Amino acid sequence: MSLTQLRTFVEVYRCRSLSEAARALGLTQPAVSQHVASLEAQLGRRLFERSVRGVAPTAVADDLAAGLGRSLDQAVAALAEARARSARLSGVVHIAAPADLMAEGIAPLLSPLIAAGLDLRLHVGGRDDLYGWLRDGQADLAVTASRPTDPRLDCQEVGGEMLLAVAAPGLAERAAVGAGPGALPHVAYDLDRPLVRAWLDANGLPPLSVLPVATAPDLRVLRALIRCGVGWSVLPDYLCRDDLAAGQMVELPAPVRRPRNAFFLVWPQAALRHPRLAFARQELLRILPGRFAA
Repeated sequence: MSLTQLRTFVEVYRCRSLSEAARALGLTQPAVSQHVASLEAQLGRRLFERSVRGVAPTAVADDLAAGLGRSLDQAVAALAEARARSARLSGVVHIAAPADLMAEGIAPLLSPLIAAGLDLRLHVGGRDDLYGWLRDGQADLAVTASRPTDPRLDCQEVGGEMLLAVAAPGLAERAAVGAGPGALPHVAYDLDRPLVRAWLDANGLPPLSVLPVATAPDLRVLRALIRCGVGWSVLPDYLCRDDLAAGQMVELPAPVRRPRNAFFLVWPQAALRHPRLAFARQELLRILPGRFAA
C-alpha cells in the first residue's frame, strides 16, 4: 500500500464522493478510482459501495479509517513542511476570516508570509461563507470563531476574544443610574444579535425586548456607532481596547462574567500536501496566538 493510495482512500472516505476527493487532491476522477480499486485488490475486500449519490463506506473502510486516525494527515503535513524548509516558496495562498477580524487582527501579521515569497489573497465573509470556501477550494486557510464539524476540515485553536459590553461615557452613566443596559438603545451585528445574546446569557440576563436601533455586519461600524453614543453593544476586547484606554468608551460591568469566544485556524485536510500551505499554516499557528491571547 502506497502513501498516495492511503491518502486517496482517506479523502474519499471523508468526502463520500470520488469527484470531490479528486478535486481536493488535485487528481482526475479515474486516478482516484484506480487508487481505491488497487487498495481494494490488495485488501481483498470492498471499501465503498457506489451509487448515483456518491459512495458509502463499508465496515472494512470504517475500520481502516479508524486505524489510520490522524497519523496519515500528520505524516503528509510533516513531509510538506520539510519540503517547504528546503525549497524557495512561491505561489498564492487564500486566507479567509470575518471582515473585522481580518482587518484588525490578522492582516497586520501577514508580512512574514509575503517575505517568504508567497502571494496572498484575502477574503472576508460570515461563518457559512468561510466553511463553504474551505470545502470548495476557494480558501486554503480560515480563522473562525467556531470549531468545524465537517470531517473534511481540521483546526487548531489559536487564541480567543473576551466579549465586553461597552458604551459611550454618557450612555454608560444612564445605565449606571437606571435599570442597566436593557433599558438603553443598543446596536448589533444583525437582528439575531449573537454577541449581545452571548453576553446576556453568560450573565443570566433576559433577552432584550426591543430591536437594535442600528445593525451592521461589521464590528468596526458598530464601534463607530458606539463611540458616537448611538447605543451600547458587545465587542471583542481587541476591537475596543484602545477606545477604553482613551476614554471614548466605558465597559458596562458584567454581573457574572465576561464570556470568551475561541478562535480556530481551519484548513481542508487535503491542503497540507502543498508545501506553501503547510508553511503558511505553521506560520499562522506561530503568530496568531500572540495576537489573540484572551
